[in-house]
Amino acid sequence: MNCIYKIGILLGVVVLFSTSCQSEKKEKEEIKIGKKKEEISSFDLGKSIFNGKGKCYTCHKIDKKSIGPGVIDIVKIYEEQNGDLMAFLKQEAEPIVDPETYTVMKTNFAVIKTFTEEELKAVIVYMNDISKG
Repeated sequence: MNCIYKIGILLGVVVLFSTSCQSEKKEKEEIKIGKKKEEISSFDLGKSIFNGKGKCYTCHKIDKKSIGPGVIDIVKIYEEQNGDLMAFLKQEAEPIVDPETYTVMKTNFAVIKTFTEEELKAVIVYMNDISKG
């Protein structure tokens, strides 16, 4: 009877251990899936900011100049000149695209300053993606 009792305890420990390992594995899978979702949503976040709280769309059209330069031109020029669009949006760099309209853009920096780093990166991801067609 003592031996059966020990085997019962051992089986209980094995079942408990295997269950906890499966829970841990499930948590890791959920975290991994979550990270994939974040990567996919950068474009969507950028799009919602560009067309929403950032109101970038009011001055920047995708493929043509409006009040400000078009997104395709902005991305193209920043790539050609190895410019840092993030630094510009953070007001740490001078404009390299259409500096004449910069005074108009300056008024929008009050809104841009409220963006998080993640939001700024998402806007840049969105701009890069839509400019590639």
